[in-house]
Amino acid sequence: MSIDEVLKELDTTFDGLSDVEAKARLEKYGFNELVEKAKVSVIKIFIDQFKNFLVGLLIAAAIISAVIGEHIDAFAIVAIVILNGVLGFIQEYRAEQALEALKRLAAPKARVRRNGSEITILARELVPGDVIILEPGDRVPADARLITCTDLKIDEAMLTGESIPVKKNAAIILPEDTPVADRKNMVFMGTLVTTGYGEAVVVSTGMNTEMGKIAAMVQEVEKEETPLMRRLNRFGKRIGTLIVVLCIITFVLGLAREMDPVLMFMTAVGLAVSAVPEGLPAVVTITLALGVKDMAKRNAIVRRLASVETLGCTTVICADKTGTMTKNEMTVRKIYVNGRIIEVTGAGYEVEGEFLFNGETINPAEDPHLELLLRIGLLCSHAELVKEDGKWKVLGDPTEGALVVAAAKAGMWKRALLKDYPKRHEIPFESSRKRMTTIHETKDGKLVAYVKGAPEVILERSRFILEDGNVRLITDADKQRILTIVREMAQSALRVLAMAYRVIPAQFEFIDTDQVESELVFVGLAGMIDPPRDEVKGAIEQCRRAGIRVVMITGDHKLTAIAIAKEIGLVEGNNFMVLTGAELDKMSDEELTKVVDKVPIFARVSPEHKVRIVKALKRKGHIVAMTGDGVNDAPALKLADIGVAMGIKGTDVAKEASDMILADDNFATIVRAVRDGRAIYDNIRKFVRFLLACNFDEIAVITTCILAGLPPALLPLQILWINLVTDGGPAVALGVDPPDEDIMERPPRDPEEGILSGMELFILASALFQFLGTMAAYLLGMYLLKDSVAEARTLAFVQAVLFELFVVFNCRSEKHSAFRIGFLTNKALVIADVAGLILTLMLVYAPPLQVIFDTVPLTLYDWILCILLASGGWLVLPEIFMKPLPFTKKSRQVKS
Repeated sequence: MSIDEVLKELDTTFDGLSDVEAKARLEKYGFNELVEKAKVSVIKIFIDQFKNFLVGLLIAAAIISAVIGEHIDAFAIVAIVILNGVLGFIQEYRAEQALEALKRLAAPKARVRRNGSEITILARELVPGDVIILEPGDRVPADARLITCTDLKIDEAMLTGESIPVKKNAAIILPEDTPVADRKNMVFMGTLVTTGYGEAVVVSTGMNTEMGKIAAMVQEVEKEETPLMRRLNRFGKRIGTLIVVLCIITFVLGLAREMDPVLMFMTAVGLAVSAVPEGLPAVVTITLALGVKDMAKRNAIVRRLASVETLGCTTVICADKTGTMTKNEMTVRKIYVNGRIIEVTGAGYEVEGEFLFNGETINPAEDPHLELLLRIGLLCSHAELVKEDGKWKVLGDPTEGALVVAAAKAGMWKRALLKDYPKRHEIPFESSRKRMTTIHETKDGKLVAYVKGAPEVILERSRFILEDGNVRLITDADKQRILTIVREMAQSALRVLAMAYRVIPAQFEFIDTDQVESELVFVGLAGMIDPPRDEVKGAIEQCRRAGIRVVMITGDHKLTAIAIAKEIGLVEGNNFMVLTGAELDKMSDEELTKVVDKVPIFARVSPEHKVRIVKALKRKGHIVAMTGDGVNDAPALKLADIGVAMGIKGTDVAKEASDMILADDNFATIVRAVRDGRAIYDNIRKFVRFLLACNFDEIAVITTCILAGLPPALLPLQILWINLVTDGGPAVALGVDPPDEDIMERPPRDPEEGILSGMELFILASALFQFLGTMAAYLLGMYLLKDSVAEARTLAFVQAVLFELFVVFNCRSEKHSAFRIGFLTNKALVIADVAGLILTLMLVYAPPLQVIFDTVPLTLYDWILCILLASGGWLVLPEIFMKPLPFTKKSRQVKS
C-alpha cells in the first residue's frame, strides 16, 4: 500500500491522532505490550519461606515432640515457624513490589505526533494510527509503516538474525506477502535505529506485532544474586557447617552426661536454627530492593542490584557537562553575523526577547543576514517548541532548541517556514562528523543545503563567506578572525555553532554527502549558554571530601569547558591539565594511562574516546562511574563499573547498556546515589554485625552448661524465640537505618573488602559479654537468689533478650556509641525494641505463655539485676572494642 492508502486505512494523517481518538483506540486495542511471564504469586512467596533445611528441621522437631507427647512444645515450634514465615513473607513481598516499581520506572517511551504537535508518551500507550518519530538510538516501539525517512537504517538482528542494518525506504510499495526481512518500508517493534531519521504510522501494537507473533523477550527487571549475596551464601554455608557440627557435639555430650535425650535433641535443633545465618542473603536482597526503591524516588533508577554495592566503591565519576552538570536549557546569547556581534535577550525557553547591536534593537525581518542565520538554525534541526501548561518546552535536542527559540523571538516558526522551504532531504548529525545538513526547495524551485555544526568543521568546509549582501571567497584572515571570536565566546562559557549554506547546482539525488557539504558559504555563529545546575558545585565539593574524583567530559570547545569547570568549582586557577579529542588521538594507551589521573577535563571528545578514558582509569585501579546518552556511548557505559544513562535525553540503547538511569539527568543525583549506595552497604554490615554478635554466645552458654553438668541455661523454645522473633524486628530496622553523618567524609571502600572486615573484635567481644552476662544471671539465679531451675532460666532468658535489645543500638555505627548518634534517629528501631520488650513481658507474665516457654514472673530486683548485667557490656563495648583489628581492615589502594 502507498503512504496515502495506509493513512486512509488507519484513518489518520501526517499530524497524527487527536487525544480523544487515541484514548478511544487505546480502549479498543489495549496496551502496546507483550504478554508477560507469570509473576511470582503471593502464595508462592509465602510457601517459599518454609522451603529450607532449617525450617524442615524445626518441623521435624515439632512432629517428634507431638509423637512423644510434648504437645505444648510442638505447638510452640509450629507457631514460631509460622510467625517467622509471615515476617519473611511481608519483607519479601515488599521487595517484590519494589522491583515491580523499578520496572515501571524504567518503562520505554516514544515520541509521537498528536494534535499536530510532538509529545513523549509511554510506549505502552501507542495505538494504531499514531505517528511516531524515530532517531538514532531509539528502539522502535511498535510495528509501523514509514511515511518519511532520511538515511534511515534499522538493526533488525533480534527479529531476523541479520547483523547488517537494513536501509529503509518510505516511498517503496511492496506486495503484502513480502517477507519481514525484505519489508524496506516497515519498522518493527524492538528493532534499533542505528542512523538517520524517520517518521512512521503505527499499524500493529502489542501481541499483534511481529515480536508478539514469535513470543519475543519481555522487558523485565530480573532478580539477581549480587557478589555480596554470593559471599554471604558461602560464609553462611561455612559457618553453618561448623555450627551443625558443634550442635551434634553438644547433643552427644548431653547424652554422655545422661541428660534427657529429647531435651538435648530439641536444644541442638534450636541452636542450629538460631545460630546458622541462613537468612542473611534474603535480608540482603530485601535491603537492596527497598534501598533501590528509595533511590528511585530520588531520580536514581538502579537497573541491577549488584550496582548498589559498586556505587559505594566508586573512586571516579566521569560526567558529561551538557545537561548533567548544566541545566540543559540552552539559550542563544550572542550571534556573530556580517561582522557584527548581536546580543540576544530573554531567559530559558521563553519566546520573548530582543536582538541588540550596540544597544539598539534590530528587527531580523529587516536584516537579511540575521534572518538567514536564524532560518538555517530553525530548519536544520529536529527540535520542536511547544507550550504545555502555559510554559514553553523544547522537544528534542536542547542545543537545537536554543536555535528554535531564537528564531521564535524573531517571529519565525518552523511549520510556517517549511511551507516556503519544504524539506527534501537530510544528512543527519553524527558525532564523528560534528555537523548536520538539511536540503530545502526555495520559492524559485532551487535546492539549498543548510548546514550547522562545530565552527572549525564548518570553516574547514567553507569556500565562501556572506558579507554585506555579497558572497565572496573566504580568506585565511577571515577564518582566523572568526576563530578568535569563537575563542572569546567559549571563554564566556558559550557553546558555539556555525551556520552555512550551499545552493545545489543539480538534483540532490545525484550528489553525494561530501559534495553537498563542501564549498559552503559561511554565514555566521550562534553562541549559546547552558548555565550550571545550582546544586552541582556542592555535589563536587561533597565528592572531594568523599575521596571521589570528578572528571568533566564534553564535546564542547576546550575554553567553554574550562569556563564551566571553574564556575562549578571543578578546577581553580590555571594549574590543571585539559586534553582534547585531537590530543587523545595522538597519545598511546600507555601515555594516556600515565596522565589520566591528572586530567579533570576532556574536551571535544567523541564517544569512542570515552572508552579509552575508562580503560585508562581502570588500569590505574579506579572504580569508574561513566555517564552517557547516545548510541555510541553504549560501549563506554558497559565497560565502566557503573554505567549511568540519562533518563531524559538518553537513547534506549544507552539505557539498556547502563547500570543506572538518572531520571533527571542531574550530576547531583549521581552523588546522592553514591551516598545511598554507601548507606545501603553500611546497613547490610550493621545487621550482619548484630545477628552474628547475638547468635554466637548461645552455643557457648549451652556447651558450658553441658560440660559443667548443669541443666541448659536456655530451653530450645527460648532460644528460638530470641533469635527468630526478638532479633527479627531490630535486624530489619537496621536495614533502613539513616546513614552516618560522615558517610561522605571517608574514602571509597575497597571492593575486595570482606563483609566482616573491621567488625571481628566487636562481634567476638559482644558474644563474650553476652555469654558472661547470661551465665552470671543463670548462676546467680541457680545458687544465690532462686531455688528453682525455671526461675534461673527466666533470669538468663530476660538478660539475653535485654542485652540484644540494648546492643543493637551500638551496631548502628562502627565509630560512635549510641549516645553520640542518638536513640531517636531511627524510630523504626525504637519501635522494634519496644515491641521486643513487650513480647518478652508477655512471655514472663502471661500464664499461657509461661507454660509454653517455662518462664516464671520476675520481681523488680530481678529486673534490676538483668538490666545491670545486660547494660554493662552495652556501655563498655563501644569504648573499648569499637575498633577494627589492625590486620583486617583494608584501605582503598589506587595504582600510581
